[in-house]
Amino acid sequence: MANDNKIKVLVVDDSALMRGMLTEMLEEDPQIEVVGSAPDPHYAREKIKKLNPDVVTLDVEMPRMDGLSFLEKIMTLRPMPVVMVSSLTQKNADATFQALELGAVDFVAKPQSDLEHELVNMRDEICTKVKAAAHARVAARSGSDAPKPVVASTRKGYATTERIIAIGASTGGVEALRETICRMPADSPAILMTQHMPEKFTSSFADRLNGIAAMTVKEARDGDRIMPGHAYLAPGDRHLELMRSGADYRCKLTDEPPYSGHRPSVDVLFHSVAKNAGQNAIGVILTGMGRDGAEGLLAIREAGGLTLGQDEQTCVVYGMPKVAFENGGVMKQLPLGKIADGILDLCGDKKTRLIRV
Repeated sequence: MANDNKIKVLVVDDSALMRGMLTEMLEEDPQIEVVGSAPDPHYAREKIKKLNPDVVTLDVEMPRMDGLSFLEKIMTLRPMPVVMVSSLTQKNADATFQALELGAVDFVAKPQSDLEHELVNMRDEICTKVKAAAHARVAARSGSDAPKPVVASTRKGYATTERIIAIGASTGGVEALRETICRMPADSPAILMTQHMPEKFTSSFADRLNGIAAMTVKEARDGDRIMPGHAYLAPGDRHLELMRSGADYRCKLTDEPPYSGHRPSVDVLFHSVAKNAGQNAIGVILTGMGRDGAEGLLAIREAGGLTLGQDEQTCVVYGMPKVAFENGGVMKQLPLGKIADGILDLCGDKKTRLIRV
């Protein structure tokens, strides 16, 4: 009998080893109970009906029906929080982003070698993501409901080498960043982004954004000159910072230890932007669990920069924006669909206007 006070999880994976390891790790957390497991979507469908789990962990690659097809059925017929389990490959990175577009809350990238040892090191991450998923906002989706192309703003005259926009996100941030970046015009001031994401996934994500945005989007490289009309994404497992080089801004990548529990860290990015851009900075914090970015966003505000936060109603997980708002770092909260316009308003206006509206 399931404990009603615990988060009920169904593990779906074609590997018996993976099912066993995930079950063991999740059940070590006192807030989680694995109520069942299934080797493929056909078994999983019946167990979902019978066990009514709070969260499903779902492998991307499975026999009889792949994880994406099954996820689409779940989000159409019985929407619930789903955490994808994906291998660190280019193919699976693309599939994982499709899964997030279909409504998956988050994903875990399982290691390609020494699975038993490396997966144990990911226990805290897996448990944390499952617990966050249990409280996430999930909406019914179908393939036809997948995100439509977002039309960028046609407002002109924002290009400047001085203004710097810094954006941080975590759980739910892939879709939030897609929505925001694709609404920015081609002549937008430069944007630096940190999204909690592992290596190999960030380059794929940057390429996906670049293919649909009016701006040029790329994975940041150390020493990149920061230019208007360009957006730079922190690489997985490296901190992205803003630095001054003469009259130019440039990207700085470091391998310093995790900060606020993460590498890349939103706080690291925001602190560097506060220090080097000051009153020319615009900081934006989007959906995500935890508190990474709250401290740095306050630093941007205290340095004379302007700040925005995503509102509770449109966040998948109202964690990072909530902490940033409560500690005074957020000057104004906006729904996701209005974040881009909010940024553009700040780019072309005095900071006192934000306080008036």
